[in-house]
Amino acid sequence: MFADPCVSVGVNARGPWGQCEAAGAAAAAMPPGRALLLRLRQLDAYPKPLDDFRVKTFGGAAVTIVSGLIMSVLFLSELQYYLTKEVHPELFVDTTRGDKLRINLDVVFPRMACAFLSLDAMDVSGETQIDVEHTLFKKRLDARGQPVAAEEEKHEIGKLEEIPDPTALDPNRCESCYGANGTDLQCCNTCDDVREAYRRKGWAFKNPEVIEQCRREGFSNKVREQKDEGCRVYGHLEVNKVAGNFHFAPGKSFQQAHIHDFMMFQYFVKIVPTVYVKLNGEALRTNQFSVTKHEKVANGLAGDQGLPGVFVSYELSPMMVRFTEKQRSFTHFLTGVCAIIGGVFTVAGLIDSMIYHSARAIQKKIDLGKTT
Repeated sequence: MFADPCVSVGVNARGPWGQCEAAGAAAAAMPPGRALLLRLRQLDAYPKPLDDFRVKTFGGAAVTIVSGLIMSVLFLSELQYYLTKEVHPELFVDTTRGDKLRINLDVVFPRMACAFLSLDAMDVSGETQIDVEHTLFKKRLDARGQPVAAEEEKHEIGKLEEIPDPTALDPNRCESCYGANGTDLQCCNTCDDVREAYRRKGWAFKNPEVIEQCRREGFSNKVREQKDEGCRVYGHLEVNKVAGNFHFAPGKSFQQAHIHDFMMFQYFVKIVPTVYVKLNGEALRTNQFSVTKHEKVANGLAGDQGLPGVFVSYELSPMMVRFTEKQRSFTHFLTGVCAIIGGVFTVAGLIDSMIYHSARAIQKKIDLGKTT
């Protein structure tokens, strides 16, 4: 270690003592601002070695290139993460019980004619919807699953299109229900009224040819025409936002007559109301759900309470989930970038130092071996 020349002893005036005197005189003659800058230089925590003492190697160049590539890849990954939106989930009690629940449907029955299909809905509040007529459509399909008609038509699920009667019928008429009259259904002026009366009685609607209303409307011809067809039902229906169910049945009371021909499908749906709030504040109200499926053959044997059809039972969770989009923090991005650069640079320096000193030690042993 060299001694400070300004505290050395026994040196002539032209030596270090003379240098200290000259330095002191120079500092005294220096402007105050310049002297302050010189003092600030003493606070430098990153002293720079002279270029003459730096050694550059091929190993160091390789480590520099590899570390630069790693830093670039990690930086791009951090940038991509910063540009993506952050989604915060929240869970709270659902207070929107008075709203309606929209159920979207798109179901294909490859071996069930549209003439037989009926859709009923009911819920725990006691509301029952028979032959739902909301924005539902049905399209006839041939044996290959292709539409029979190119045009889409709106239908009332479970009801056949009535063939106009050429003779004017009395609008005040009251035709027979063929023994299926009830307290709330005394007159059956259409084939569908008779079918409904039979359904309420639990009777099988086996022979429509003996029913005058069905003969007049060409019910049997329609059934025979669609015998080998399928049906696609699509659209949506609106129900109360409470637990309930809806089901497709094969032609109202037709299940009693042909119960051995069908299978029973049951779907149990758990619904979680969900709100998705976008970055611009727009809120999208939707639902998440999970489904459990069960099926069995409805053979109508003694003790078998199952009816053929597709049954969907749904329950709503009392809790609601809200997802909110948020922009990621810019300071977090800067922190990540600094951590990437500093970490890779430090590790690369350690690796380069290890390679350099290992190479020197090996080379020294080789040199010693040559001399001996």
